[in-house]
Amino acid sequence: MTAQSNADAVVIGAGIVGVMAAHYLQNDGRKVLLVERDEVAAGASAGNAGILAFPEIIPIPSPGIMFKAPKWLLDPLGPLSLPPAYALNMLPWLWRFWRASSRKAFAHGIAAQTGMMQLAAGEMERVRAIAELSSFFTHTGTLDLYDSEASFNAATPDWLEKEKAGFQFTSVGRADIERLQPGLAPQFRHAMYSPAGIQVNDPKGLTRAVADLVAARGGTLQKGEVRDIVPHADGATITLADGATIAARTVVVAGGAWSKPLATRLGDPVPLETERGYNTTLPAQDFQLQRQLYFNDHAFVVTPLAEGIRVGGAVELGGLELAPNYRRSKALLAKASRFLPELKTEGGREWMGFRPSMPDCLPVIGRSSASPSILYAFGHGHLGLTQSAATGRLVSDLAAGRATSLPTEPFSPGRFR
Repeated sequence: MTAQSNADAVVIGAGIVGVMAAHYLQNDGRKVLLVERDEVAAGASAGNAGILAFPEIIPIPSPGIMFKAPKWLLDPLGPLSLPPAYALNMLPWLWRFWRASSRKAFAHGIAAQTGMMQLAAGEMERVRAIAELSSFFTHTGTLDLYDSEASFNAATPDWLEKEKAGFQFTSVGRADIERLQPGLAPQFRHAMYSPAGIQVNDPKGLTRAVADLVAARGGTLQKGEVRDIVPHADGATITLADGATIAARTVVVAGGAWSKPLATRLGDPVPLETERGYNTTLPAQDFQLQRQLYFNDHAFVVTPLAEGIRVGGAVELGGLELAPNYRRSKALLAKASRFLPELKTEGGREWMGFRPSMPDCLPVIGRSSASPSILYAFGHGHLGLTQSAATGRLVSDLAAGRATSLPTEPFSPGRFR
């Protein structure tokens, strides 16, 4: 006989976005069940760089991006690569990416991300104040480094947009760069310093700690792969791969890169694709990494974690099935070794994970077209950790039927129809 159960609010996915949604639903008095296909923080929530990137309001699809993209895509180890075996699958997504790079769409994206990041910064302050979670956050400041004066000057419009949005930073030269982070190669003579930069020192640990907090307040975790969601008058019924069903008043789809099939079955064929991110986590060592470092001309970061130093970034558009190409993580590590000559690169742990990415770089947050009781919270790309608390706030607003803390129209699942 097929197992059947009832629940108040079910959150599908126990990554950082899912556990934050569960936390905020609990704050509204909801009894929450988390359903996870693997383990808590099994995906990108474990392998991200740990940066709370609130100033990152500039969408990747920007005017002129399509003149640069072909060169990147042809380089298998470049900042944006597309394996030939997956190229045909990506054509619809790339078409929408190009559409999102128009000046009008770019301006719309900046406005939407600005509002989202302002909400994200405020909500994450609330999360940081929780006693069980506060130790995961460290003020490090952020250095955005450029190879040349030309590339530094070319980034000026982006920094002006960030300044307009209320984010603070300072232009620094070689002497200040060396003071802020000793040991950088002498080629780095131009940088922006953001003193407010916050590092999550253990992204996987933070996600699990939020899940533990949810459990301590009466929430439950069930392992299972969701195969179908069928709306009904009082909510929806979830069917798992083993045939078990769960009837729920509210369902939140927060399955990251695995959310697309469920949304499609519900009548919302979102153009969600997968960015495969690579990194190497180096063990603790004598070299003291004091800041979050962005190497902007090379599209990768180096960040300090409790367990050591993480080197990662760049984007490979390759879906969920292709085998990992760890040459990419090795290439990033080789660059880090050149840029930080004292960094010891032996004994690292390589990782590849899936970032759920929309072509306009905005997440999907809103009601499904099938039922107002089914909500979406996925597609954050590189910004899932950063925007997780804000997404939790918006999900709880939608579930409660109250005015949202931020207009959600820019994040509508139907915006590409």
